[in-house]
Amino acid sequence: MKLDRNEVEQYALDHWQDFAEYLKHPSISSQNKGINETSDWLVQTFKKLGAKTATKWHDQGGNPVVFAEFTGNSDYTVLFYNHYDVQPPEPLAEWKSDPFTPTEKDGKLFARGVCDDKGELMARLGVVQYFNEHGGLPVNLKFFVEGEEETGSRHVSLYVDAYQDELQADACIWEGGGKNSADHFEVLAGARGIVSFDVSVQTADADIHSSLASYVPNAAWRLLDGLDSLRDPQTGEITVQGYYDDIVSLSKDEQEAVANMDFDADSVTETYGLKRPLTTTHPRKELVNGTTLTINGLSAGYEGQGVKTIVPRQASAKLDCRLAPNQDPQKIMKLIEQQLTNNGFNDFKLYLNAAEDAWRTPMSDEFVQLALKTARIVYGLTTKYVPNTAGGGPVRPFGETLKLPIVMVGIHYAKSGPHAPNEHIRLTDYAEGSYYLAELLEQLK
Repeated sequence: MKLDRNEVEQYALDHWQDFAEYLKHPSISSQNKGINETSDWLVQTFKKLGAKTATKWHDQGGNPVVFAEFTGNSDYTVLFYNHYDVQPPEPLAEWKSDPFTPTEKDGKLFARGVCDDKGELMARLGVVQYFNEHGGLPVNLKFFVEGEEETGSRHVSLYVDAYQDELQADACIWEGGGKNSADHFEVLAGARGIVSFDVSVQTADADIHSSLASYVPNAAWRLLDGLDSLRDPQTGEITVQGYYDDIVSLSKDEQEAVANMDFDADSVTETYGLKRPLTTTHPRKELVNGTTLTINGLSAGYEGQGVKTIVPRQASAKLDCRLAPNQDPQKIMKLIEQQLTNNGFNDFKLYLNAAEDAWRTPMSDEFVQLALKTARIVYGLTTKYVPNTAGGGPVRPFGETLKLPIVMVGIHYAKSGPHAPNEHIRLTDYAEGSYYLAELLEQLK
């Protein structure tokens, strides 16, 4: 079927409200709010759209996974990955509208999760509805919608392992994607990995009067010294032995793609109000195939108002590492723990919070190339290919266990503000992304 671009985009604009109730459910996984109500809504919505299967899986633990399956007009099958959980909306005072009341203003749609990632599933549901009314789906579709992405997707690999037969497909379209800071559309083919953990150290049984700082150890200084021993303060290089060993070099085509990525240092500095220079002279390469060691937060001693002069007995920090494909999160954490011991900090305790493997589909894959070709037709030649996003997600089970090529395409733009107050999308991107998806599915039949 030859698609009429104006018709498809106008349909998306006219019908997004058909699915707006999705945004009203406060499905906050970290607070265990709205999980059952939201997953029930999804099952019922999939059934209304004509899914031959629409159900909840909950036998592997955690929040339920919603699975749905549609029959199309060809043998080709696409599996969609999305998540229905969202971040907490706080700080509420910074929202200009209620975070769980979808609000349209100046061509933008505001709501918690509308960018990450409910709006993208809404667009996909809208495309299904459009095809239902215009000759049927060009290909078979399956949906895997989980409810723990914002807390680490701890059970996804278990569900993928348990339901391999049901999840069989020819390709996977992931959540997340859209336009970059230059407003150019991106086709991404993977995600970096992550390991998140806490570090703590205790130097006494109780806080001690600071007059005795002349001779008693200070847990806060001890923690800072230990963390500082993991990196070179001049270059920023991580000095953990073996940290970089497993990183695989980019292919020639991937290197060229990275070199052509949009990145404006002045714009980044202005957007985030940076007070210091960038920490690397190769930001594009580092975002795609680099690794990090980041202190997310520090805590020690008295942190209230006024004066309390003590030597803290205990100090802790939250850290995360963004990892390149082939780096193992558990191994990286063990390397850090061993390095601390080697540096004389064997009293440090590490506690794992979350871990996800990186994954990247090769640029040469036929599905990746078709997604890129279609994007250049829809969005123009400014479209960029990016080997993987700088962020993470439970991608590896879909690539490794199900052996699916994966692309990440979506409807957000650089200022959508996921996880932040006033999260939003532009409705023009919603419409354009809907047409792109419809056109890509047509090309696959």
